[in-house]
Amino acid sequence: MATSNASSTLSSTFYLTGIPGYEEFHHWISIPFCLLYLVGITGNCTILHVIRTDPRLHEPMYYFLAMLSLTDLGMSLSPMITLFRVLWSISREIQFNICVVQMFLIHTFSLTESSVLLAMALDRYVAICHPLRYATILTPKLIIKIGTAALLRSAILMIPPLARLAFLPFCHSHVLSHSYCLHQDMIRLACADTQFNVLYGLVLTVMLWGLDALGILVSYCFILHSVLRISSREGRLKALNTCTSHICAVLILYVPMIGLSIVHRFAKHSSPLVYILMAHIYLMIPPVLNPIIYSVKTKQIRQGVLHLFLCPKVGSVVR
Repeated sequence: MATSNASSTLSSTFYLTGIPGYEEFHHWISIPFCLLYLVGITGNCTILHVIRTDPRLHEPMYYFLAMLSLTDLGMSLSPMITLFRVLWSISREIQFNICVVQMFLIHTFSLTESSVLLAMALDRYVAICHPLRYATILTPKLIIKIGTAALLRSAILMIPPLARLAFLPFCHSHVLSHSYCLHQDMIRLACADTQFNVLYGLVLTVMLWGLDALGILVSYCFILHSVLRISSREGRLKALNTCTSHICAVLILYVPMIGLSIVHRFAKHSSPLVYILMAHIYLMIPPVLNPIIYSVKTKQIRQGVLHLFLCPKVGSVVR
């Protein structure tokens, strides 16, 4: 019987939703989405190109920034195809197995981004609290291990709840409330006991996101303690300035994520527009703003971007 239910679910078709009540404006609404995607993808690709081509940026801090850009690209591209298929009235249908793949990618990349931000906090801790040992602690081999562990941890943790979905019957509505597939949205449609998925999602949010946030907070406590011991005001400001971009990136990811989790769990009777708006902010704003913040606040990245777009033939000689 379980096999029959799984087979039926795997062959099911679901229907994505655009902006409810504004269907006639979907083509116009797609324009700002196109601009946001263009800015996000261009910005992150630019960061990656600058880091790859400038030998002076081949340092741990910029390797972690490259990881962040790769993760942002994953977050941007995962929902993009179905989003524009809905907004451009191409198709609202999506097969269950494709929906699960999209869920896996979206949630894996978002969890990985949290892990990368934790790694970047540890990078700032080592750079400020143990500057003389910075290069010997954060070796390229260790950085690769950290990046691999972050991705594998996120991917493995997402397998159990998504595998469980294949055994849940969806005997009522098959209409999802977003233009792409999210786990929280899918389990609301199941007409069976979803306690495992609900509890797993809650534990995963608290344990993984919570532990990452705690690790970032502890790192900054040590950083602040070390900074306050610097005698000169200029030295303290210089040390803190190296952390501002990272702090902004943390807030840009965590604030929408917390808001989306609260809306899905405690505001079930809210307007569908609230769900959709929070989900779009959660997935689209970090990839758009992170490259801008790091380009503005990080001198080496800013110089690389300016030379790439304004005087690419001059290269690093002008620096």
